[in-house]
Amino acid sequence: MKDFSKLEKIIDTKFKNKDLARQSMVHRSYLNEHPDFKLPHNERLEFLGDAVLEIVVTEYLFNNFPTTPEGDLTNWRASLVNSKMLAEVSNDLKLEDFLYLSRGEAKDKNSKARQYILANAVEALIGAIYLDQGVRAAKKFIKKNMLSKLDYILSNKLYLDPKSKFQEKAQEVLGVTPHYKVLKESGPDHNKIFEIGLYVGSEIVAKGKGASKQEAQVEAASKGIKKKGW
Repeated sequence: MKDFSKLEKIIDTKFKNKDLARQSMVHRSYLNEHPDFKLPHNERLEFLGDAVLEIVVTEYLFNNFPTTPEGDLTNWRASLVNSKMLAEVSNDLKLEDFLYLSRGEAKDKNSKARQYILANAVEALIGAIYLDQGVRAAKKFIKKNMLSKLDYILSNKLYLDPKSKFQEKAQEVLGVTPHYKVLKESGPDHNKIFEIGLYVGSEIVAKGKGASKQEAQVEAASKGIKKKGW
């Protein structure tokens, strides 16, 4: 049995209903191998936590940035609640140590699927805190673990998606607008893989692959940012 008193110390929250904390860490795959486990999986808590997180972050941004346009606030909020950021929060809190996973999922570390599981666990934990402690405790958790990252996000323009960031930098530093070309398409129509090149003028900066042109462009832009040191 996992020691959830350690989790309570990490998040500085003492649960009245310990099962809520435990349930927030139960992935659906675990129940497939342990059908007699007494708690359900965490997806309902995740559904609740996602809504609580969104309204708390939205309210904070609305109240603290009264002159910022809606479009910017939307981008800032997205950067605070996206799966990448939530997975980082999960790693900060060492939630992986408390997850209930199937043997297959437990082995599948460092994959995209694992990142989503970690992100979802944070949302489920927020849902559990909200049910057990109320909105004030949920706000405290979100402020400490998510909203505290806002200054870093804004100063590094992390709220820009990779394509927007590369374009902004290319225009600022090089005075040109980058463009993308499809280099290759492979696979059947229902499962195509696109390879796309990112160009500055006639120079190819990076290549990206993806199941859609947009996904391939984003990967190429991400690689281009790293290559240029932006």
